[in-house]
Amino acid sequence: MDPIGKRRWAIAEGYIPPSSPDASYELKSHEAACILNAGDRLAQIKITIFFTDREPAGPYLLTVPPRRTCHLRFDELDNPEPIPVNTPYSSVIESTVPVVVQHTRLDSRQAALALLTTIAYAD
Repeated sequence: MDPIGKRRWAIAEGYIPPSSPDASYELKSHEAACILNAGDRLAQIKITIFFTDREPAGPYLLTVPPRRTCHLRFDELDNPEPIPVNTPYSSVIESTVPVVVQHTRLDSRQAALALLTTIAYAD
């Protein structure tokens, strides 16, 4: 399949809530970037995290094999450092090949869960 998508994406809105009443993995509040590599070449991904009051964090490095998807939870990023909770941030995702990026947030701080999802901005 021909590759689809772009090589640089931005998610301007990011925030990991500080707590979740349900401690299960599935219902823990989190942000995620779903990365689709529909092409035939390995995607080498670099993520940089931007903050309002400090220098950026990263790069966070990962790979997405050809014809595969990766559902990356930002609360699981820890190298070179964890993403702080209760802190607004933005992210830039760069890839060596075209990919598609979708952003999702699960906020489970209240009994009525909130789920937000949108396609990231592509450049």
